[in-house]
Amino acid sequence: MAGQQRVYKQRIRSTQTLKKMFRAMELIAASRIGKARAQAQAAAPYSRAITRALSAAATHGDVDHPLLSERADTSRVAVLVLTADRGMAGSYNASVLREAEKLLTRLTEEGKQPELYVAGRRGVGYFTFRGREMVQTWLGNSDAPALERSVEIAETLLEAFRAPAEDGGVSEIHLVYTRFASMVSQEPRVVRILPLEVVEGVAPAGDGPVPLYDFEPSAEVVLDSLLPRYIQARIFTAMHQAAASELAARQRAMHTATENAEDIIRNYTRLANSARQADITQEISEIVSGADALAG
Repeated sequence: MAGQQRVYKQRIRSTQTLKKMFRAMELIAASRIGKARAQAQAAAPYSRAITRALSAAATHGDVDHPLLSERADTSRVAVLVLTADRGMAGSYNASVLREAEKLLTRLTEEGKQPELYVAGRRGVGYFTFRGREMVQTWLGNSDAPALERSVEIAETLLEAFRAPAEDGGVSEIHLVYTRFASMVSQEPRVVRILPLEVVEGVAPAGDGPVPLYDFEPSAEVVLDSLLPRYIQARIFTAMHQAAASELAARQRAMHTATENAEDIIRNYTRLANSARQADITQEISEIVSGADALAG
C-alpha cells in the first residue's frame, strides 16, 4: 500500500505541473486574442475598399487582364494552406488540414495537378510525414502574422501564376485557412483567389444612377496596380483570421485541459487517501493481532 501512495503522489505532482503549464498557455492566449481580433477587423475596411476599386476597373475598364482570365495551358494548381506553428489548440490544425486534403482530392479527381504552399510548422510536418512534396514553406509567427510575410507569400504565388507553363506556371490559386466567427466557432474555409472572380457590384444602393469611370493612364495599368494589392490584402486578412482562430482554439483547449487536470488531481487525491487509510487499518490490525497473541 505504501508503494501505491508514492505512485499516486508522484502522479499528483506531475499533473499539478501540467495544470500550471495549461493555465499559463490559456492566459497567454487570452491576452493575445483581443489584439488578433482587432487586427482581423481592422483589415476588413481596406479589403472592401480595394475590392470596390477593383470591381470598378474590371467592370468598366473593358480589358482582358491575365489575372481575370482562365488559363488552359497548364493543369498545375497552387494550394496555399495556413496552419499553426504550435499545437495545443484542440482540433484547429486537424480541421484546416482535413479541408486541405478534401481540396487536394477534388482537384486531383478533376484532372488537375495540385502544388502545395504551406505556412505553419504543423502543416509542414503533416505533409512531410506523408511524403507530400511542397513547393515552398513559411515558418514562424502564425499567431502574430506580419505584413512582410503576407507580401512575400502573395508575390510568390503571383509569380507562379504569371509564369509560363514550361516554367512551372499554375492556372489557379486556392487558399485554405480558418475564418474567425466567434470565440467558440472557427470555420475552415477554401477559397479560390485566382483567377479573380469579381462578385461585388460598384453601383450605389437603391435605384440611383450608375457611376461613370475614367481611368488614367489606362484601365489595364490600374488593374496591374490593384490586383497584386488585392491578393496581398486577401492573404493578409486570411492570416489574421487564422491567427485569431488559432488563439481562440488554444484558449478553449487549454481551459478544458486545466479543468481535466483538476479532475485527475481530485481522483488521485481520493485514491491516495484511500490507500493511506488502508495502510493505517492494516497496521492497527497487526498491532491488535500481536497483542492477542502475546496475551494468549
